Amino acid sequence: MTDTAAVRPGNRVYIDKQHPDAYRALTATAQTVKEAAAAAGLDRTLVELINLRVSQINACAYCLDLHTRAALRAGETTRRLGVLAAWRDTDLFTPGERAALALAEATTHPADAGAQTAAYAEARSALSDEEISAVIWVALTMNAFNRVSIMSKHPVRDGGEARTTPQR
Repeated sequence: MTDTAAVRPGNRVYIDKQHPDAYRALTATAQTVKEAAAAAGLDRTLVELINLRVSQINACAYCLDLHTRAALRAGETTRRLGVLAAWRDTDLFTPGERAALALAEATTHPADAGAQTAAYAEARSALSDEEISAVIWVALTMNAFNRVSIMSKHPVRDGGEARTTPQR
């Protein structure tokens, strides 16, 4: 039985609308993780960098849009956001941020045991146990939201922002 209110263009079901209790449980988990990250001392900009890097890997347009705006509101710079996909090739990120990003990537690609070992070693040298746990929880939660948006094909709508350069 289908509820046409939850079915969207492209024959996708908005699973967050189809099973709102499950989605509310996920958002409650996300709130708990946000509080744990703050209690662990993770800066809001770092949390948004993790959210963005995970969303880049998963190619989740909806979450990339949402968390780019959140990162900017949290004080992140457009320069760092612009090079986030290539964070290893720049010195714009601190050792702690680099360790967190590596750990988030390893969490997103759990089958890569070598990357996990390397990420954990880097994290051990730059982050506390509390921070390591919080980073992993942030990445796990972001991965879950990415799957919801990707499988539902949540749209990215034009927000009417001004362009900084003319279109070609």
